[in-house]
Formats: sequence, C-alpha cells, structure tokens
Amino acid sequence: MENANLLAIAKEFGSPVYVYDSEKIVSQYERLTGAFKQVKHVKLNYAVKALSNLAILKLMNSLGAGLDTVSIQEVQLGLHAGVEPSNIIFTPNGVSLEEIEKVSKMGVQINIDNLSILEQFGTKHPDIPVCIRINPHVMAGGNSKISVGHIDSKFGISIHQIPHILRIVENTGMNINGIHMHTGSDILDIDVFLYASEILFETARNFKNLDFIDFGSGFKVPYKTGDIETNIEEFGKKLTKRFNDFCKQYGKELTLGFEPGKFLVSEAGYFLAKVNVVKQTTSTVFAGIDSGFNHLIRPMFYDSYHEIVNISNPKGRERFYSIVGYICETDTFATNRRITEITEGDILAFKNAGAYCFSMASNYNSRFRPAEVLWHNHKAHLIRNHETFEDLTKNQVDVDLFSKVTEPAS
Repeated sequence: MENANLLAIAKEFGSPVYVYDSEKIVSQYERLTGAFKQVKHVKLNYAVKALSNLAILKLMNSLGAGLDTVSIQEVQLGLHAGVEPSNIIFTPNGVSLEEIEKVSKMGVQINIDNLSILEQFGTKHPDIPVCIRINPHVMAGGNSKISVGHIDSKFGISIHQIPHILRIVENTGMNINGIHMHTGSDILDIDVFLYASEILFETARNFKNLDFIDFGSGFKVPYKTGDIETNIEEFGKKLTKRFNDFCKQYGKELTLGFEPGKFLVSEAGYFLAKVNVVKQTTSTVFAGIDSGFNHLIRPMFYDSYHEIVNISNPKGRERFYSIVGYICETDTFATNRRITEITEGDILAFKNAGAYCFSMASNYNSRFRPAEVLWHNHKAHLIRNHETFEDLTKNQVDVDLFSKVTEPAS
C-alpha cells in the first residue's frame, strides 16, 4: 500500500486504526502453497488467533484455507464466517473436557495435547477421530518467549510419553487420524525444523490409520528492510521430498498440514496512529501518539520490532525519536529510532501489524479499541467500527448499591 492510501484511510476513519492489505495476504498464501506444489495433498489452516476479524476469516475461506482454532469462541467465529466444520481444527491448551466435547459435537477436527484429556475423551468418545499434539523437545523458534517446542513447554505431549499414548489408544480403541507439532515462531534454521519433522515422522509410524500430519508453522517474516526470513522455497523442497518418501513407506497418501498465522497476515497489516505531542527532555525527543500498549502490546510484551514510518513527512530530515503511548505505564514502542522529522498531528505507520496486534488489544485505561479496515481491490472497507463509550459499558451492570439511606423521622 502507498502512503497516500494510508493517509486517506486515517482521514476517513480516524486514528488509531488498523489496516490490512488483502493482496499481500493472498500473495503469502500462494507463496506457501507454491512451495509445496509437489505434494499431492496440502492443507493450510490459518491460525485464527493471529487476526480473528470475520472479514479475514472469509478471505481465508475463499482462498481454500481451513482454520486452526484454540478456543470454542474461535470455532464459533469460523462457523459464523461460513467455514465448514470439516475445515476447522481445534487445538486448545489447558481447556476442560467439557469444552472439547462441545466442539466435537460441531463436527470439528479435535487435536489433544495432554494424556489426561486424551484418556478421558477416548474412553467416552472412541469413535470420534482425534489428532495428537506432540512436543518434539526441539526449540526451533528464535525468541524464547514464542518458542513452544522445548522440554519445559506446557504445550503438547512429550515424545518420551509415546508408550503411554499407545497404551491409552489401545485401551480405549480410539481413532487417531492425525499427528501434530508446533515448535514456535520466527523459525530461521530450516535444518532444526526438519530435525523436528523427523521426530514427527517417527511418531507417525506408531499409528496405522492416519489421514494427515500437521507440522505447525512459525515461519519468520522480515520486520525491516534487509531483515532475514525463513526461506520458504528451500524449506518446501526439502520437506516435500522427505514427506513424499514417508508417504511411500507408510503406504498411503497423507495430507501435509500447516497452520500459518503470522506468515499470512503480519506483513499485510499497518497500524496508523496520530502524534499528539512532541516532547523534548534533557536527553530524549519523545513523540507521543494517540495509542499505547492497549492497542499494540507486542513491542512491550515480546520485545518485537515494528518499523515506524512518518507517512505525513516521508522525505523529511531524519532525527532520533522515542515513540511512546498515552497509557499511564511505560509503553515505549521504539527507543532512539531514526525517523523523518515528526510534528504534532503527523500520522505514523507501524508495519507488520497484521498478526497478534489487534487480537491482543484491550480496554486498559478505559480506552476504546480502534477500527479495522480492509484494503481490497484498491478500496478501503470498514470491517470493525471504532469502539464507543456504549461499548465500554454495555456489559457492566449499573446497580445502585451505595445511595445514602435516609433515616425515618422519629
């Protein structure tokens, strides 16, 4: 998208506002499917938690993607968006047996990641197909905060517990139709991921009626010019060969599954915020914007980098700024960042704002969550309204418990 488009959107819909470029989402989807074009059956299940707006889910559905969900509410959103239950996989963590049973009644693929629930579910529902999430004890992600495949992770069933899994399956007679793993985000070392994949292949040999193997996702996208990223094309060639060889050994054409979230939507997203104040201190020039970690928490929560561009003055002289928010906490988006000269009223664009940005927004400090706009076919479409004071109070019960009681006259 061009600066003129973004400025027009900020003017029309106000700020702060999230903007998503559908063309970029489509190109990322085609890039990933193209990397595995030599595999007969490939299924991409979009990770709803990355960005759960109904318009995005409908776009994914139109491309042929399924959905990877982690809560019953995400399942309901997918169904509401018109996605078929058979195209949704439910991969929760730490939820109750009751929630899993409710989702299973919707016809969704169940993915279980702990022995206790596996045994309980298999005992009560042996005929319902179940996928098993394995923890390969491989840390393939770059940031420890977003790596979930290591030995101390709460996610998945340890590969060292395979004998226990097999006993549960034998005792319950349950139907295991898939094997799954997810090692974490920002994967750069393809060989480490392939090593984890070998563990998944070895695990799969224990189950004779599989339909698919899901390799998770976590591919790294570039966050700034010249940044390194996962080489999807090289990865596709290597895993394709290994997967096709395994299918021949297994004696069945299985489906190769992925659950990309960030890879599909991160680069498509922009967060636009207006500069409220430029504040010079003894050592720093602050640019304070009309937002905070209530809208974009990733820099504070994950130490993540978002390129920030002054789209109101893109060719101006560069200076060093610390970009901060209006929350009464430390909500620093960038420290001593080189940005073209900023004046009050300018619009700053935060790049890579498509994944885990709006979906992690809150009403902290009683601030309203922003609007969302989809840039589709060269037009801006509002896909979520700015919140209002009525949104802030609609679920609160306004009870009068503290009125002063008047003593009756004697």
